Amino acid sequence: MKRLETNVRELALSVFAAHGRLIAAGNELVAHLGLTSAWWQVLAALRYSSVPLPTASIARNMGLTRQAVQRIVDVLADRGLVKFEENPHHRRSKLIVLTQAGIEAVTAAEQAVAPFDQAIADKIGSARIRDAIETLNEMAAIISARLDAHSMSSTPRSQEETAS
Repeated sequence: MKRLETNVRELALSVFAAHGRLIAAGNELVAHLGLTSAWWQVLAALRYSSVPLPTASIARNMGLTRQAVQRIVDVLADRGLVKFEENPHHRRSKLIVLTQAGIEAVTAAEQAVAPFDQAIADKIGSARIRDAIETLNEMAAIISARLDAHSMSSTPRSQEETAS
């Protein structure tokens, strides 16, 4: 195996490990607020979006399935943290909007994790954090492009195409 391929696999394994630890730490840090990391992710996605989003957009932005995000959104709505609004662009796909309680929950979660964030920033430094963000965003874009290309090439052909 080429060294470059090994480096990419090591990067992927490091991302998996960091993700697992980040989720576990997030769960611990926001549990007293009645949140989970997954709920917090969806709330934060809405908080930092400049426009209300439908479930499919939240899922796409986060790299999750629409069904997983829909389950979370339904729980958040039951708890009064989000509400549904009509979507002028799509009749069946409602927009998800934070309620005041949802805004307060995200704010409380951010305050709870601020010391944790600061400890990471102090150890790694802002320049390396920016480099990591840039690298991970590039990696995500490459993966998305490859997945999109694969999805298009493996899409079943229509009956008309197979009949000819």
